Amino acid sequence: MKATSIPLMGRAEEPTLFELSEPGRTAWSFREQALPEWSLEELVPAEHRGDEPVPVAEVSERDLVGHFTRLTHRQYSVDLGAYPLGSCTMKYNPKLCDDAAALPGLANVHPSAPAAMTQGWMELLDDLAEALCRITGMSACTLQPPAGAAGELTGLLLMRAWHEAQGRQRTKVIIPDSAHGTNPASVTLGGYQTVTVPSDDRGCVDLAALRSVLDEDVAGIMLTNPNTLGLFEEEITEIAAAVHDVGGLLYYDGANLNAILGVVRPGDMGFDIVHMNLHKTFAVPHGGGGPGAGPVAVSQRLASFLPGPLPRRGSDGQYQWFTPERSIGRIHSWHGNALALARAWSYILVNGGDGLLRVAEAAVLNANWLRHRLRGVYDIPFDRPNMHEFVASTRSLKKSDGLRALDVAKRLLEEGFHSPTVYFPLIVEEALMIEPTETESLQTLEDLADALERIARSPEDAAEAPRTTPVGRVDEARAARHLIPTWDARPVA
Repeated sequence: MKATSIPLMGRAEEPTLFELSEPGRTAWSFREQALPEWSLEELVPAEHRGDEPVPVAEVSERDLVGHFTRLTHRQYSVDLGAYPLGSCTMKYNPKLCDDAAALPGLANVHPSAPAAMTQGWMELLDDLAEALCRITGMSACTLQPPAGAAGELTGLLLMRAWHEAQGRQRTKVIIPDSAHGTNPASVTLGGYQTVTVPSDDRGCVDLAALRSVLDEDVAGIMLTNPNTLGLFEEEITEIAAAVHDVGGLLYYDGANLNAILGVVRPGDMGFDIVHMNLHKTFAVPHGGGGPGAGPVAVSQRLASFLPGPLPRRGSDGQYQWFTPERSIGRIHSWHGNALALARAWSYILVNGGDGLLRVAEAAVLNANWLRHRLRGVYDIPFDRPNMHEFVASTRSLKKSDGLRALDVAKRLLEEGFHSPTVYFPLIVEEALMIEPTETESLQTLEDLADALERIARSPEDAAEAPRTTPVGRVDEARAARHLIPTWDARPVA
């Protein structure tokens, strides 16, 4: 296989770099004349030299660039079209924020530079932390956590440190059955035991069930509000009071923050700890493994436990780094994913408070419009006003025509849309978790709804989908059980 030009889509396979390799070809050309020569032995100590040459692909620059460019054209992204991945807020991000983060005065600063040389960065970080506190109703904030899951662990470590400072050794953290999958994992990693409470028939936390498990051994509760069904926890003040009555804390999973910007604040609901997914809500590119940003903000009584160091302006107007008195210590190197933080700060600045409110209003409007449009085509288990996302189901279609949620997701790729989240939350059978986000136009939403309706009308077309993408349907269960991590490994029989 020696392809040099390949269609952007279609079933043609892209060769690996090793398959494109030809002995003697290089992707570089350096000047050789009038330069001193050094032997390999002079340049590399013996303990760092291998016995055999490292196998590398030998390709020209043209073939190298073409290979990676073709691969990028085969990837779906938020810049190409609608990405209604529920619970993940995969939305278009303004290029202005990328430009701001790429400013040389920000991008060219080394993180180990002394405070006297990084006053601009320190002011940016301090201003961002203050803005996030105002948005969430909290008192202090750390920007160190590099992702949402890291924010969760940070919040739980803060919870543990606060209880220990009160002379308590509590062992349990409560989560709802609709929680993000990272919540129970973070609880376990934080050294706590998970206690799960069920949802009621309206899709919210069953308050009676919650009260039945609250005791003096409960350290706190982890909630996202609105929850993963896209529903606002209407009894949140009662939940907060019940948890606080036994000495517990409320942790807010901010993955769904873009539904409430400028409308209501977690601090006003009674939460003590809030993590925010800046890579979902505040214009930081999401996906591909990072970089993310999961700052954690806390109420005043927890401020002294925050990870440090933090920027603080002195009486002379200059910033210095300081570490809170009872800090849990660093939870990430340096000061977080700084360029991601710069993107978030630019997004907040360009929108302002009124703009952030419009973000939430548009996200909620788009999700409710789409839920209404799909009613009667798909099951809507909780068919009432939702926030930024909602959950549909193919339960009835599976019974009548064999159409599963996975089939809908695969078939939707042929329609030019990324698929929604499937089979989550686990409490909904054949779940399709759809979040259109605030950035999609009415025309795009109509096209998405039309595509979902066509799939429901012709379930027989979905069984073998996708057929028009570079890679067709794969056996996902087999792939998970028989991982082949190298390009040249033989397939499992």
